Amino acid sequence: MPELPEVETVKRALVPALTGRTILRVELFSRALRTSLEPLAETLPQRKILNIGRRARYIVARLNDGCALVIHLGMTGVVRIENSSVPRRKHEHLFLHLDNGTIFRFEDVRRFGSLEVHPCGGNGLPSMFGGFGPEPLTDDFSAEYLFRRSRNVRCGVKNFIMNNTVVSGIGNIYATEILFAAGVNPRKEAGKLTWMQCGRMAEHAKKILQSSIEAGGTTIADFRQVDGSEGKFAIHLQIYGKAGKPCPLCGKVLKSLKLGGRTSVFCPQCQK
Repeated sequence: MPELPEVETVKRALVPALTGRTILRVELFSRALRTSLEPLAETLPQRKILNIGRRARYIVARLNDGCALVIHLGMTGVVRIENSSVPRRKHEHLFLHLDNGTIFRFEDVRRFGSLEVHPCGGNGLPSMFGGFGPEPLTDDFSAEYLFRRSRNVRCGVKNFIMNNTVVSGIGNIYATEILFAAGVNPRKEAGKLTWMQCGRMAEHAKKILQSSIEAGGTTIADFRQVDGSEGKFAIHLQIYGKAGKPCPLCGKVLKSLKLGGRTSVFCPQCQK
């Protein structure tokens, strides 16, 4: 599933393509993905897109009526901006026809994505984001915040940082890489993190996520950028998906275990 860097990559590509554009009409080829698409045919026509943002793993297109089109890519969602001369692909479920002749197209093979319109609150965001934690690339995500937020938390640290109420947008790939870079065992009880460990985690989270954004994200299976290209950060992954191979730092065999239903790779020597 696309994580923060992948969604940020898509968002940045959509900014010049959608900002200021008016949606003339909605063309639906499916009634629903994870959520119903039918309300979009009534609510989106003649709405102007004011700006494109991101919150956690959601793309947020703010509209001129006080609402926002909130897009989640699910596991296999792909968005494209193309003209009408390109034939519709089999798994493209929705077209937004724009006032400059281009079309916003949403493809989703496994249909776990979603597009919904929500009213925005005073902060310019829908209320669905009210319980989300800070964005990891902001100053609000720091050693002090992590240390304070983790006190008396008994779950493993990997599940802790993958919780959107703690920090927004970190999933399995980047949690694995962040904990390896910080030298923290994914099973460690979050409440037992030291201030120094919290500092290393916050520091490496910012470095790894920013590096991935600059590389266009990570393509493991299905993720594609708006222009159809793959993310290039996969070649920089240190241990994700490499169980049974030698640790790039100490040479020990990388181990894997299940945490919260997800496979977690770690080094038994570097992440004691």
